[in-house]
Amino acid sequence: MSDATTVRPHLLRWFESRRLVFWHDPEGQYAADLDDLDLPGIETIRVTNDEFAIKNRVLHDEPKGKFVVYRSGPVPTGIDNWLFDLELAYGVFTADRTALIAQDLGLSATGIEEVVQAHEKFFNATKRVQSLKTLLNPEDDATDLRAKMTAVLLGLKDSHSLLEITRALLVENAKEQRAKYDSLVDYGLNDFYWRGVARIYGYEALSPSIDDLVLWIFQTAIDGFNSDRPGGLQNIQLDFASLRNDRRSQGALATLAKRAARDLDYKSQIEDASFRDLVAIDLFEEIDQKIISDLARAVVDQTVTPREVAEVVRARQNSVWVDNYKQLYTAIANASELLDEIASLDVAMQSFDDGLERYRREWFRIDQYYRRFIFAARTAEYPKPLEVLREQVEKRYINKFVYELGNAWQQQVDQAEKWRSIALRAQTAFYSRYIAPLVRDGEKKAVVIISDALRYEVADELGSRIRQEDRFDATLDAVLGVLPSYTQLGMAALLPHTTLEYSADAKTLLADGQPTNNTAFRNKVLEAVGGSAIQAEDFRALNAEDRRELYKANRVLYVYHNRIDATGEKPGTERQVFEAVEDTLRDIVDLVKKLASANATNIFITADHGFLFQDEALADSFFLSTQPQGDDIKVPNKRFVLGKALKVDNAFVTFEAAQLGVAGDLEVQIPKSIHRLRLAGGGSRFVHGGATLQEIVVPVLAVNKKRKSDTRLVNVEVWPESDKITTGQVVVRLFQTEPVSDKVQPRNLRAGLYVGETLISNEVGLTFDQTSTDKRDRYQNARMLLSQESSDYNNRPVEFRLAERIPNTNQWRVFAKAVYTLKRSFASDFDF
Repeated sequence: MSDATTVRPHLLRWFESRRLVFWHDPEGQYAADLDDLDLPGIETIRVTNDEFAIKNRVLHDEPKGKFVVYRSGPVPTGIDNWLFDLELAYGVFTADRTALIAQDLGLSATGIEEVVQAHEKFFNATKRVQSLKTLLNPEDDATDLRAKMTAVLLGLKDSHSLLEITRALLVENAKEQRAKYDSLVDYGLNDFYWRGVARIYGYEALSPSIDDLVLWIFQTAIDGFNSDRPGGLQNIQLDFASLRNDRRSQGALATLAKRAARDLDYKSQIEDASFRDLVAIDLFEEIDQKIISDLARAVVDQTVTPREVAEVVRARQNSVWVDNYKQLYTAIANASELLDEIASLDVAMQSFDDGLERYRREWFRIDQYYRRFIFAARTAEYPKPLEVLREQVEKRYINKFVYELGNAWQQQVDQAEKWRSIALRAQTAFYSRYIAPLVRDGEKKAVVIISDALRYEVADELGSRIRQEDRFDATLDAVLGVLPSYTQLGMAALLPHTTLEYSADAKTLLADGQPTNNTAFRNKVLEAVGGSAIQAEDFRALNAEDRRELYKANRVLYVYHNRIDATGEKPGTERQVFEAVEDTLRDIVDLVKKLASANATNIFITADHGFLFQDEALADSFFLSTQPQGDDIKVPNKRFVLGKALKVDNAFVTFEAAQLGVAGDLEVQIPKSIHRLRLAGGGSRFVHGGATLQEIVVPVLAVNKKRKSDTRLVNVEVWPESDKITTGQVVVRLFQTEPVSDKVQPRNLRAGLYVGETLISNEVGLTFDQTSTDKRDRYQNARMLLSQESSDYNNRPVEFRLAERIPNTNQWRVFAKAVYTLKRSFASDFDF
């Protein structure tokens, strides 16, 4: 016998909107417990062949009374049921479990009871039903109900769309798990899901599975979502884009893509494809691998221009897989520029000054390309595709650039009677030229950062990085470095002094008689001009207040940084010198910011000398077969010799100290061009001390902190070609109005079509980072695909919006927009 009290709340709910409830209980399950209902203000009447009397009572005698009219046993049909008209008017209450659950859900659409009956197991858990009820709306139909039941099983709280259900199942599948999908099977909702997938996405199979769906999606994407199916495959195309771009499923789709590429043998499908045909495709990691492999070979074969390479690299920066391949793309781009520059290289120079000027204007770029290539190649996760290119770069850089430039420059060095230039001021005049005029009146201060072996091409990149910082400006100049180009002499030359001379053993440089070979000695020299010296590590270790006090207490502050030289001078780490350069760039930008925070406004960055470096071991021909000869050799070095009465040798250029601006009677010999002396200890790839342009063109970077913000994102305009959308897609033309530069920085935007806040298209991520001054290079197209839901907005205004992320948030704001009128109808409603 059933407990009538369980029916009580359902009966009371019925009375909220009516005064009569007709209850049919054919099996008489509740007859014995009817008196236990305890319905306040409501009287229970049992039908005992007295239908006419009951009708007379509830309609005439007590027209405002509330009654439960309970009938057990079979119910007469048609005109034999004297209460039929009232039952039609007030409805019939049934207390079977299915009906009660359906009534409890508050849904009145046709088919709700059939859903409840078909999925009885789902409704056995109160917690599950409560979760479902939070998702329901009174107007939901049977399809909505099943979709929301599916959402409950998958743990979805905000959406029951096919996209979100599929997202949950694919994320699970990527983990090689299936508990969520098994729950759909267990509760009989898997067929419902597959019917929806077939109807909306177009996937149909005799034995559908998530594994098979994954392969179908990726194969469909490979085929460009082309189909003869009515309505096409636009829905899966749109949702596939969402699945891949949404951070909730990006990782899972990448995992599934790797699996699909293997199962579909995608590598063989693109084996014979041109990399140019693959640039716009972003499905599988194998595409980047193929592009990189072919692009590297094309650069070696010189069948692609640097401009083409740059365009390919830019196009791939938004690839899903780019994080694994950024260094390879960077390496190829720099190799392409380097080989192109060397192919047209003319190292002829008219004079000593002409050589200096041409190096600081143009030739230094080749050293920069080489450094960037080697650094990227050494730090790439998969360097094998660069092997042939690396061999070509190394050979051309050393033999056609460094060696030939060194030989051509040596002719100018050989003719120099004194180590001086009209084009570049002497490094020994650094303080008197840059610092003294600034601090002379006592109102201004200066900071000098000296980074050991920061060569000119590195300073050029450093200047760019500093200019990219808001309110910072940096101007690059150069001085003629001292000869020999080594640390002791270079550091002494940068200090305030009248004369420089060597100590008796030639191992120490004296500035006006004071030693300069460590920070304490340099600090003493600087005290005479109201300054002091500190190591960069010690400065960084100070707290903000102590840094401000240090700056306040000194008219001049010298900050010494040593990472490049310290790395390159050690045999075990010399090949890591370009990694040290990268660290140095970050270090010095950080130093500049900390100094600016300490109120410094005039900051100079310079070096004691530059350097020569090649990644591969030197050929024997680059070592001198002879050794220096003389009565008193005091300091032998791979790139110079200090001594007295040195024997003249054609392998060396010989100077007296006075010719080099240093007092005393020492002589200096420099191996010609890029040659080294064979000496025990140390490495040979990284050297300095000689007279090559890379060693003696020393940078001076002047940095100023501005009061007002001076960086901004590049501007972008929307150029619609029509004001109507008449097909399932629209291509919107976008224009980057100016080139990107240090102060005009790239802008990342997201494009979509909206009606109000409703997205009715795919979303497209766009990066505007073109540096070209040619307007034709600064156009982009956004290809927008309309969703099937867009049919609800036909003949209405539609907004194309470019949005950008609000910094440090996950929120977006509208950057630019254009209004279209949608003039297209759709035959099907694909809502799920």
